Amino acid sequence: MNDIYELIKERKSVRTFNDEEITPQQRDEIMRFANEIKTPYGIDIDVRILDGGMHGLSSPVIVGTDTFIAGKVKRLPHAEEAFGYFFEQLVLHIQEMGLRTTWIAGTMNRKAFEEAMETSEDEVMPCMSPLGTAAEKKSVRETMMRAGIRADTRKKFGELFFEGSTDTPLREDSHPEITKILKAVQLAPSAVNKQPWRAVVNEDGVYFYMKHDRGYKDAQGWDMQKIDMGIALCHFALCAEHDGINAKFSLAEPEISASGLEYVAGFLL
Repeated sequence: MNDIYELIKERKSVRTFNDEEITPQQRDEIMRFANEIKTPYGIDIDVRILDGGMHGLSSPVIVGTDTFIAGKVKRLPHAEEAFGYFFEQLVLHIQEMGLRTTWIAGTMNRKAFEEAMETSEDEVMPCMSPLGTAAEKKSVRETMMRAGIRADTRKKFGELFFEGSTDTPLREDSHPEITKILKAVQLAPSAVNKQPWRAVVNEDGVYFYMKHDRGYKDAQGWDMQKIDMGIALCHFALCAEHDGINAKFSLAEPEISASGLEYVAGFLL
């Protein structure tokens, strides 16, 4: 990827497309890149580009494209975070190609998508995205949806990032070497823009925690908000790599006061 910061800044969820089909070359490039993505969890993600007409696929919030990309993963520990990390990296590459996407987890005919992905009982198809070129004008439906979830707003820096413990909001000038990276994390997409990630910075690294909201976990324990955490982790890792910072991924939980939050992962600096 060229300038990861610009890709993150420019990426917006697009739900209105211009009916232009993606080319075979674009399909090949997307799958080539997908096959090369590695996550720090070492969990395999199966991605497929699907034709809506062939499989009877649709989403009531999507206009102007009949092409989708979806992924599935086995129900394993950390599969949610791995999926979010993987799919966001793919989404950003698709953005770099000039195509547009949007994460969709709920507003689709899920059964048809699961059948098209040949999802087995021990697998989950968490999300899919439409693929195509953005239309010049958004549909009324898309405009209303974006307004409803305040899609273009983010929580303040000091609400997401902390110094030493979650008792002390992080000042933007406290760790200038990673401020730009954290601001890229701040821009990460999340389900209905809940932004569940919180990060604590100390002398050893940056540690990510999740603030739970109700209604995102299924009967088998699959937690959709952990996908959002994977997206945030992906933004941090890609930006740190871009800046030449050696950020070592770690699942070891530090001794940090983070009341009411669930530890997810950290980066040792």
